[in-house]
Amino acid sequence: MTMNYRHLGRTGLRVSPLILGTMNFGELTDEATAFRIMDEALDAGINHFDTADVYGGPQKPDMEKGYGISEEIIGRWLAKSGKRDRIVLATKVYQPMETGPNDKYLSAYRIRRACEASLERLGTDHIDLYQMHHVDPDTPWAEVWQAMEQLIREGKITYVGSSNFAAWNIVQAQYEAEKRGLLGLASEQSLYNLTQRTIELEMVPALRALGIGLIPWSPVGQGLLTGILAKHDEGRRSSDRLTQQLEKLRPQVEQYEALCREIGAEPQHVALAWLLHNPVVTAAITGPRTLDQLRDNIAALDVTLSEDTLKRLDEIWPGPGGEAPMAYAW
Repeated sequence: MTMNYRHLGRTGLRVSPLILGTMNFGELTDEATAFRIMDEALDAGINHFDTADVYGGPQKPDMEKGYGISEEIIGRWLAKSGKRDRIVLATKVYQPMETGPNDKYLSAYRIRRACEASLERLGTDHIDLYQMHHVDPDTPWAEVWQAMEQLIREGKITYVGSSNFAAWNIVQAQYEAEKRGLLGLASEQSLYNLTQRTIELEMVPALRALGIGLIPWSPVGQGLLTGILAKHDEGRRSSDRLTQQLEKLRPQVEQYEALCREIGAEPQHVALAWLLHNPVVTAAITGPRTLDQLRDNIAALDVTLSEDTLKRLDEIWPGPGGEAPMAYAW
C-alpha cells in the first residue's frame, strides 16, 4: 500500500487520503486502544487527525457530557509520543460545551474562548485546521472572520474549515473572507457516501469552483455499506435506526453486495474507493473503534474501481441526476 498524499483543496498542505477520525475516543474506545490506533495510523502514513471539542462522551456515572475527552486523549498521546509536528491536527468549534448563553455557536467571544480551551486540552500551541462545526446564522461573517484572522495572526490556527454547510453558506463565507484579504475556507466536511449523494447538486460544484477540499464524513453510510446483510441476517446486533434503513434499502444493498463479491472487493473498501475517485474529495474521515477497523480502512487504499464498476455503482445508488440546475431544469 502506497500513501498518495493530496493537497487540502487549493492549499499547499498535503494530507493522507484517509483521515483518522477520533469521535469514538473516550466513549467507545478506551485511551490505551486510542493510543495504539494513533501510533499505527501514523506509522501507516495517515498524517491527518480530526477531532472536535464535543467528542468523547461521558466517562463517569456522574458526568452529564464528558465533552473534551477526545481532545484530552489526543493531547496525552502527543505529549507521550512527541510526534506533534508529524500530524495535521484538526478540531472544531460551534457545539455547546457548557450551559451559558455564550458557550456555543460562532461569536468572536465564543471562537476565541473555544480555541484557547481546545489548545489547552490538546496540549499544543497551534491547531492546523480549525473547523466551524455548523453554520451560525445569527453571527455576521465579518465577526467570524475577524475572530479567525486574529487567531491566525497569533499563530494559534493555520487553516480554517467548515462542516455541515450548504453551498450558499460556502460561497458567502468565501466572499466575506476574500474581502478581508484572507485565504478563507480550506475544506468542508459534508455527509457524503453512495447512499447520500445530495451534495452533488450544488456543494460539489461549488467546492470545485472555489478550490475547497471536500472531506466526506460517514463514508460507509453508518454501516449500510460494510457488508451489513451477512452480519444482520446472522443475527448480529445493530441499531434500530440502521435496521430500519436496511429494510428500506435492502434491494439496493443486495445488488451492491453482489457487485462487491463479483469484483472481489470488500463492500467498505468499495465505498471508500468510490469517494476517493472523486477529484473534489481530498480525504475521507474514518472513525475506527479498534485496531482491526483501522487496518481494514487502510486496506481500502489498494482498491481501484474500473469505469464499468463505477457505472454500475451509479445504477445501484443513483445520485440526484447531476449538478444543479441541469439536474432538474433544461
